[in-house]
Amino acid sequence: MYADRQNRVRIVQALEEAVKGFRTRRELWPLRVPREPVVFDSIVARTIGATFDPLSLRSRTLLWLEWPDGATWELWVIALPSGQKLYCDTGGGETRLLASGRRDSEIETDRHFMELLSESAGEHFGIEMDGGPPSRVRSNLADTTLVVDFFVNLFEVLGMEDEVRAAGPTIVSGDFRLDVEGWLRQAGFRVPGAAP
Repeated sequence: MYADRQNRVRIVQALEEAVKGFRTRRELWPLRVPREPVVFDSIVARTIGATFDPLSLRSRTLLWLEWPDGATWELWVIALPSGQKLYCDTGGGETRLLASGRRDSEIETDRHFMELLSESAGEHFGIEMDGGPPSRVRSNLADTTLVVDFFVNLFEVLGMEDEVRAAGPTIVSGDFRLDVEGWLRQAGFRVPGAAP
């Protein structure tokens, strides 16, 4: 038990050090990013040389997606003691550190991060977002409009409008935002105020 706690403390300290090496770019400010996504396991290997579940540090999940083949992807946050929020993703058996932002920033960093992620299809953060529309969507975000906006932007950038419409309800509205809301409802995500 004590060793587990010590390992956790050492990993959090190593994450704090890693975040110090992140840099900002004009289009990402106030977020900071590494040159390329940092693989969580590489920090664990350097720090404790043992296995460690990165999700045990998760303070909350922004998005959790599942595809029909059972593959999953999760976008989540670690709240570091220094006041930094560390944005991570987990999928395909790998966890990566993507960006950091201050919890007390003058702009809402979660919203900014998700907008930049969707508008660049992950490119700003060194990841590639592709594949068909997920079959299940979960989010702990209170701002459901942000989730809808995320998918509208992402699917438009990826040119996936037809795939989303095919995966959604049988009635296509002609308004892509409404189509995304219908697809999200079908994927298990509750969109308040949207037509049933």
